Amino acid sequence: MDVTLTLGLILIVGYLLGKLAHLIGLPKVSGYIVAGIVLNPNLTPFIQADFPDVTEPVTNICLAFITMEVGSTLSISKIRKSGKGILTITIFEALFAFLFVLIGFLLLARFTGNESLNLYLLPFSLLVASLASPTDPSSTLAVAHEYKAKGEVSDTIMGVAAFDDAVGILIFSLSTGVAVLFLNHAPNAHVDIASIFIEIGIAIGGAILIGTLSGLLFNLFTKYFKVEGDGVYIILILGFLSTCFGTSLFFEVEELMATMVFGVMIVNFNPNQKEIFGVLERYTEELVFIFFFTVSGMHLDFSVLSSASLLILIFFVFRALGKFSGVILGATLTKMPPKVKYLTAGGLIPQGGIVIGLSLLMQKNEDYSEMAPLIIGTIMGATILHEIIGPLLAKMTLKKANEI
Repeated sequence: MDVTLTLGLILIVGYLLGKLAHLIGLPKVSGYIVAGIVLNPNLTPFIQADFPDVTEPVTNICLAFITMEVGSTLSISKIRKSGKGILTITIFEALFAFLFVLIGFLLLARFTGNESLNLYLLPFSLLVASLASPTDPSSTLAVAHEYKAKGEVSDTIMGVAAFDDAVGILIFSLSTGVAVLFLNHAPNAHVDIASIFIEIGIAIGGAILIGTLSGLLFNLFTKYFKVEGDGVYIILILGFLSTCFGTSLFFEVEELMATMVFGVMIVNFNPNQKEIFGVLERYTEELVFIFFFTVSGMHLDFSVLSSASLLILIFFVFRALGKFSGVILGATLTKMPPKVKYLTAGGLIPQGGIVIGLSLLMQKNEDYSEMAPLIIGTIMGATILHEIIGPLLAKMTLKKANEI
């Protein structure tokens, strides 16, 4: 099928199923994901199998747009008001998600007597658990914008999600280093912790630098050059945003963090920030959401459900328990309001994007070659659950918080 025709089908089917989902009381993003499943090359014959991979440049721009909007929720005034609480909640919910999934997989292997799993019990559990921390805020962001949600819970959710990836990358790097140690059957072998932290520092520090410089240049550009009309704002945002994302890829730093920082720079230091984000919300937001989530649904591989169903369930349940426990503890320690304490975790369930990328990285590492297929199957299966249940839970959470 012609690529142009395929793009047209994606937008039309995505819009119609999003509209249908809204009419029956579901978030539009749920309809977009279902549209992707309907058009999934693994399930229906309408679209060629390699099409989702062809769309990578466009989906990168969509992902950059979404993470920029996540960054736009981090205004200095909001951070001063509840910054300590957000950071504390982030640390505990990310750490507890990792620990709960780790314990869940260790117990599963022991009680099931699965010899293939027991052979690599600790490294396998470490590798899977290291992917439990990150949250995909894009689904929650789409739901929050659809229902115009505002308040302490939605601000906390987006704030925690914005810092979540950094903590997740740290846990992932440390866990993979320890896992390699056990896989090589050398408990006393030397692990260069310093080099691991240096790599993490370069990836995160470089992203912050690129995002800051990109945001600074954009702010200067819009200040000293006359911007005429909404269309020019859209051109400049997409131009600078794509440059920020592409530069991060070129220097191999965390591109999603760079675009998030780009959004932080605009919302805090651009005097026209309300006008800028208002233009994007009116003219580009729904287009980005339809395309990104429909294509994401096309990437889902349902064949993994039969081969790793128990592992998928353990990952999903124990990760959720870790998120809820971590949020409650973090909010209690920082004396956050009760509704923040008990409702925030409901918006942190969606997961995808960076986790799928990290799991695919394992496939390229020879040390994990025997376990990689099972790890990827588990993560992709859990992604299906997270991307379908997550938006519904996010809507319930924001409604219960009276912020819709």
